[in-house]
Amino acid sequence: MSVAEPRRIVLFRHAKADWPQVPDHERPLAERGRLDAPAAGRKLADSGIALDLALCSTAVRTRETWKLAVHELPERPRTVYEERIYEASPGELIAVLNETQDDVRNAVLIGHNPGVQGVTEVLTGEADPGAAERLRSGFSTAAFAVLSFTGSWKSLEPGTATLLDYWSPNA
Repeated sequence: MSVAEPRRIVLFRHAKADWPQVPDHERPLAERGRLDAPAAGRKLADSGIALDLALCSTAVRTRETWKLAVHELPERPRTVYEERIYEASPGELIAVLNETQDDVRNAVLIGHNPGVQGVTEVLTGEADPGAAERLRSGFSTAAFAVLSFTGSWKSLEPGTATLLDYWSPNA
């Protein structure tokens, strides 16, 4: 693929997690999360974005979210479980995205707040007004933002992407 063709990044926050007496990394999805994750997958399928790569945090709640959401997609992208996404800052998430090979056109990153919302805000230079308005209410669990940029993954940096859409199961 040419680096001149637009790329899409879907920044996907894990679905609602439960709070059992386990370490944070091991927290599973709550019942609401098990309902919202497939709904997010259906909405992502409806968007028509053909995902080539999924970068998923190793935390239990993100892996469960992705497992439930990906079953709703017409094609399953290659999935990489990446420890660095757990508790990552926006800069650390951009560094992970910068390592993506240029044959990947569209990628989804399944992670946690505040990093997912932060990286969405940091990358966004321009925004669809409706998507920006929906995002102002906060980045809820099982929500995702769709950004577009042109260039190589290595060239992705603050302000270089356009926010195309934001979807939340609570909207």
